[in-house]
Amino acid sequence: MRIDISFLPALAAAFVLAFARIGAMVMLLPGFGEQNIPVRVKLSIALLLTLIILPLHRAAYQLDLQSMAALMVLMVHEIVIGIVLGATARVTLSALQVAGSVIAQQMGLGFVQSIDPTQGQQGVLIGNFLTMLGVTLLFATDSHHLVISALNDSYKVFAPGEIMGSGDVAALATRAFSAAFRIGLQLSAPFLVFGLVFNIGLGVLARLMPQMQVYFVGVPLSIFVGFLIFGIVIVAMMGTFLDYFIGVMHQMMPLR
Repeated sequence: MRIDISFLPALAAAFVLAFARIGAMVMLLPGFGEQNIPVRVKLSIALLLTLIILPLHRAAYQLDLQSMAALMVLMVHEIVIGIVLGATARVTLSALQVAGSVIAQQMGLGFVQSIDPTQGQQGVLIGNFLTMLGVTLLFATDSHHLVISALNDSYKVFAPGEIMGSGDVAALATRAFSAAFRIGLQLSAPFLVFGLVFNIGLGVLARLMPQMQVYFVGVPLSIFVGFLIFGIVIVAMMGTFLDYFIGVMHQMMPLR
């Protein structure tokens, strides 16, 4: 009995190339690619996704095993695609940090910082809370399945071996950053209005009562009212963010 194993080198090369795309994306994804998650866990997730997705797109990899240079170029191409996809999903989460920074400034808590457990660096307290809440919401609503679906559909948008248009990538990055900043400001809009009205009121009060220490009255009142507004609008804020994230993921999928 003779067993044909001539397909194994080509299958191994296709697995490595698919792992390069998927691994680069997983290392940047919200929830999966956080710094507090062990590297072995990230690699295990990337390997599992590769084992699931590779059989669906094995025919997309037309490989020339006689040329190592061509394989290296294709691997770099796959890594760049993974970075673009993962960074796009990561930028959507940064909208919460933008909103948290604006909210903290309007409440008078801009100087209160803590370590963001997802990034391992300092950030404003409100922004860190919103980021952790956003990641929790994505998993609680199974929205992370859309990320996996976008990864699967990326083989239709960015086929292996095809030259990726730099203009398309630049347009995608521009839209992602501008949308994240716009959504961040929209989420913090109630606090911008509150900060404007509150500071105008304090200015009028200072002119009417010069002997009054407006600062010592205004800071605790600003924090109290700010948290009150925060508790009222947080449900609508996170619902808006979730709709925004789902919309971005759908934009990364080709029309069926």
